[in-house]
Amino acid sequence: MTAFVLRRAAPFALGRRHVPVLVTLGLFVLAFAIGAVRYENFGSAQVFLDLFIDNAFLIVVALGMTFVILTGGIDLSVGSVVALSGMLCAIGTMKLGLPAPLVIAGVLVIGTLFGAGMGYVIHAFQVQPFIATLAGMFLARGICLTLSENQISIDDGFFDAVALNSLPLPGENRLSWGAVVSLVAVAVVVYVLQWTRTGRNVYAVGGSEQSAVLMGLPAARTKIQVYAISGFCSALGGVLFALYTLSGDPTHALGMELDAIAAVVIGGTVLTGGSGYAIGSVLGVLVLGVIKTILSFEGTLSSWWTRIAIGVLLFGFIALQRLIASRRKATTPV
Repeated sequence: MTAFVLRRAAPFALGRRHVPVLVTLGLFVLAFAIGAVRYENFGSAQVFLDLFIDNAFLIVVALGMTFVILTGGIDLSVGSVVALSGMLCAIGTMKLGLPAPLVIAGVLVIGTLFGAGMGYVIHAFQVQPFIATLAGMFLARGICLTLSENQISIDDGFFDAVALNSLPLPGENRLSWGAVVSLVAVAVVVYVLQWTRTGRNVYAVGGSEQSAVLMGLPAARTKIQVYAISGFCSALGGVLFALYTLSGDPTHALGMELDAIAAVVIGGTVLTGGSGYAIGSVLGVLVLGVIKTILSFEGTLSSWWTRIAIGVLLFGFIALQRLIASRRKATTPV
């Protein structure tokens, strides 16, 4: 209990638990530096900003996944919820003629309730998160295909205004409003995890749910909350993806759940829960983004090299986590 309080009291004091995040940061800097040396204009500020523009939706989804994995859970439904959210945006604005802000608000509510429902099933019926969210994944994807089997283009004034305009920055650089939303989400999540009771409960439940219950913490409510947060972030990611593509498609975001999990793990969050940081997840997304950007600049390499690189990184970071955990046990007094 004392160690936990001390750790929460100084969230930014460097220690062994920060090693994976620092390694991820170093990996990102190294990859970006290699790209800057090898390719002309790669090192420009706009290419760096494009990493946020092109991955805004994945950043938001990874933030929600961070909450879930910190409690020792998993959410396989996020990609399907992203696709469902995009479909609902397209149908709501184009077929039903509803105002875009109202549609977006409704989509966020639906995503939150969908996630909370899975969290309730996991807690109330003691279902493994893998199984419950796998069912959620099939359910959301099935609803997408029921709504429409074809892509629906979004030609709405609000969506066009947000998607086609951007925030001007010095040096003739720009940042899309979707990326701005993702950065605001990062700031909110960092604050919640590091400085609120909800964040402390998330870390405590992930560290040891039984101990959290004995301490009087609301473990059940916390587990439902994290899946509701993940559902909200997935829905918001779906809105950002719809803004990015200006369309809804039942086949969108296939495999995005795996990208989100990979980004969170590469960012240093332990799959068994209790340790990790939102900033690390963002860095994990940026590492994946810079790999894709290097392949794009190279032009001659298959996109499958991205998957190979992600696989190698995952093995490396899982091994690093195990090494840190084993050394921590070795130095902990009995």
